[in-house]
Amino acid sequence: MLLSFTFSLVALLIMIFLLFGASGCTDKVEITRKYTYMTPVYTTTAEVRNAFEFAEPEVINNPGKIYYLNHHLFVNEPGEGIHVVDNTDPAQPKNVGFIHIPGNYDMAGKGNVLYADSYIDLLAIDISDINNIKILNRVENVFPIQYDIYYVGETGLEPAIITNWQEEEYVEVFDSEIGAEIYPGYYSYRGGFVTDASFNNAGGGSVAPPPTAGSGGSMARFAVSGTHLYTIDSYQMRVFDITNIPDPQAGNVIDIGWNIETIFPYKENLFIGSQSGMFIYDNSNPNSPALLSTFEHVQSCDPVVVNDTMAYVTLRSGNECQGFTNQLDVIDIRDLANPQLRTSFAMENPHGLGIDGTTLFVCEGEFGLKIFDAANTMEIDQHQLAHYKSMHAYDVIPVDGVLMVIGEDGIYQYDYKNPENIQMLSALPVIRK
Repeated sequence: MLLSFTFSLVALLIMIFLLFGASGCTDKVEITRKYTYMTPVYTTTAEVRNAFEFAEPEVINNPGKIYYLNHHLFVNEPGEGIHVVDNTDPAQPKNVGFIHIPGNYDMAGKGNVLYADSYIDLLAIDISDINNIKILNRVENVFPIQYDIYYVGETGLEPAIITNWQEEEYVEVFDSEIGAEIYPGYYSYRGGFVTDASFNNAGGGSVAPPPTAGSGGSMARFAVSGTHLYTIDSYQMRVFDITNIPDPQAGNVIDIGWNIETIFPYKENLFIGSQSGMFIYDNSNPNSPALLSTFEHVQSCDPVVVNDTMAYVTLRSGNECQGFTNQLDVIDIRDLANPQLRTSFAMENPHGLGIDGTTLFVCEGEFGLKIFDAANTMEIDQHQLAHYKSMHAYDVIPVDGVLMVIGEDGIYQYDYKNPENIQMLSALPVIRK
């Protein structure tokens, strides 16, 4: 009897010990979490500046800005360079070369010189011989960059630019108490940022005619007017004196506001589009443009084009535009100091636009290209001349009866000399990588 009781007591004590011992050993669990994070890719400024090269034509796969100069169409491949298209015959455009320019997003030109950005530098490029394109001058360190300039390399003395970001994975293993909540989010790591793996985030003795400026689209951030080049970033305008066309001289830097997007020169004025409104600058003193007036509108993307008395502005929705409006605004600018909204028309998703006389061209993104007779500004929507739906239209340049259209799927050209009988001339395909 006593032996049985003693055995039972020992068994009970062993069970209690095992119970508490087990709970003490199993109240933590090993947790493994995977994060993806973006780390910067550095390129030294010397490498960037030595990378300029004119080479054989390349396939157009991600078109950005377009510019027309000297019967050539220049098509930007964002961040990489510029395609050169011989457009002497718009019915048979020829892709003749590619200018490798790292960090290039915008361009404008005059005479035989094309101006282009390369991260922090402005390039003046000689295009007089289209088979031997070369740099004439480089104005260094004139543009701000999104990221600071770092120092890398074995000596630690090499200035470098963040030219890309690459995705990497980080695995973290740690112990956590059972039932403890794990919070997803952002984590600082290796100078970049991390998120958890479930987080998902774009001759003959004759006098030569004076050199003329080319034509840009309504999405342009570079513009030539007279003897000056004007460039904009998100909040400032930079002035370059190009009296000596091959040798641009950096001048004033003018604060404009926030979310500045586009610039359009017209006569002695500059029309600047932002996500909150249109700014009109008097350019009669080209070294120092002065603000004349501001026309405010709802938060939206805002390219603008102008004719004698009216400014045409497209507003569109989308994440990058922070708005929900899709419309065309017609603004009376007969009094430049007091622009007035004349009327608005509903659109689908308007992007760039162009005006030539009374013919108005509106790009509707994935909804194609629309062409209107804008003679009666109050009834533009009732006078649609054409709607090309089977294309993606981002921006346009109308020049001498030829319309050049750029979009995600191609570069299209139309003859609109007779607006009642618009004819398609050609299409250069875009081939996505």
